Amino acid sequence: MAKKNGESACCTPSSNCKVESIITVDERGQMVLPKELRQRANIGAGDKLAVASWEVNGEVCCITLMKVEDLVEMVKGRLGPVMKEIL
Repeated sequence: MAKKNGESACCTPSSNCKVESIITVDERGQMVLPKELRQRANIGAGDKLAVASWEVNGEVCCITLMKVEDLVEMVKGRLGPVMKEIL
């Protein structure tokens, strides 16, 4: 998304963020991830992806996709130790 009023983007070159491809959203809101990106990310038919977004001043500035199983492991890694302390 374009920067407004001199604000910096939430995804900066120093955050290891890069443009992989440009995709188009069709009239039904669907889009296609390029085959070579799906292959590199090991995304196959039936895989579930979580959509995460970041907001700046109430506007979404960045959207990312993550495999659900990776998200589950990340949450377990963060909450697991906390839950052990509570229990």
